[in-house]
Amino acid sequence: MTTLLTIIVLVFILIAIWQMVKIFDLAQAKMENSQVATDKDNALNGYLMMGFLVFIYAITIVCVVKWGDLPLLSNAASEHGATIDNLMIISFVIIFFVQTLTQFLLHYFAFKYKGEKGKKALFFADNNKLEAIWTIIPVIVLAGLIIYGLNTWINIMGVDESDDPLVVELYAQQFNWKARYAGADNTLGKANVRLIDIDRANILGLDEADPNAQDDIITTELHLPVGKPVLFKMRSQDVLHSAYMPHFRAQMNCVPGMITQFGFTPTVTTADMRQTQAMQEKVTRINEIRVENSKELVAKGEDALERYEFDYLLLCNKICGKSHYNMQMKIVVETQEEYDAWIATQKEFKNSLIN
Repeated sequence: MTTLLTIIVLVFILIAIWQMVKIFDLAQAKMENSQVATDKDNALNGYLMMGFLVFIYAITIVCVVKWGDLPLLSNAASEHGATIDNLMIISFVIIFFVQTLTQFLLHYFAFKYKGEKGKKALFFADNNKLEAIWTIIPVIVLAGLIIYGLNTWINIMGVDESDDPLVVELYAQQFNWKARYAGADNTLGKANVRLIDIDRANILGLDEADPNAQDDIITTELHLPVGKPVLFKMRSQDVLHSAYMPHFRAQMNCVPGMITQFGFTPTVTTADMRQTQAMQEKVTRINEIRVENSKELVAKGEDALERYEFDYLLLCNKICGKSHYNMQMKIVVETQEEYDAWIATQKEFKNSLIN
């Protein structure tokens, strides 16, 4: 009943507005209402264009000063991260320069060449020189960016097997991640989703008859030794997921029915990243917000929010379903000694099966 009354009220409001508009139009009927812009109209619009240009520049400066985080990108924790950041910064600078210049020209020309009585517009049907300039310059700039980007991509994706990288599988499913280490032989055993046997705890579908699978290790937390190249093999059990590790500047789709890969070398341990000034300031800000939000929760008799502590995370960067937002796995980057001690405590696949 309430919904019906609300709809009726809204209908009457719309009818009233419509009637008021008609009355206003009738009142204006006898007044001069030319559709042709006068010099005064053109001058006003010209000044408004310049005013809007000043507003654009002012709001840009305010946003950069108040909310800008310079340097733009500075927390890369992988060897190739600095190259990715450099490519992004170059792109940002070019976009900012072009946007600033073109917006100025757009608004300035609208002011300078505003319509005036008796002034005729001068135009060119074509100008080969101008067209060549505004075609060649973007081509050169874009070609440079594309070539630089392709070269960066090739260098990142060209994992050198002679470096003996640590081989790890990232297994995606709605809505969690599993990591599978290749074990002492550093060779992942064969696997297929058709071989999944929950009753025997074979949750990733490893081939139980494959010798290379016997020493594989399945975990719910990803540990990586600092300074050691890592080659990730990625699978998806159900839908398209995307393995995204922002601090390592790494992302690769996990596609059902095929294996994709990505490699990088972590350069900053979790402990060292926590000690950086920028990260400490970020953690402090987050915890201050959590303390404030906890006051309301406690007043309602609910538990206070836990204190935040920084961790590297593996996230899903594809909208893969209703719990996509919660699909993440903790990543721990540690020394080789710490990694060796952790991996020694994990159970091998052959010892994890239920008979």
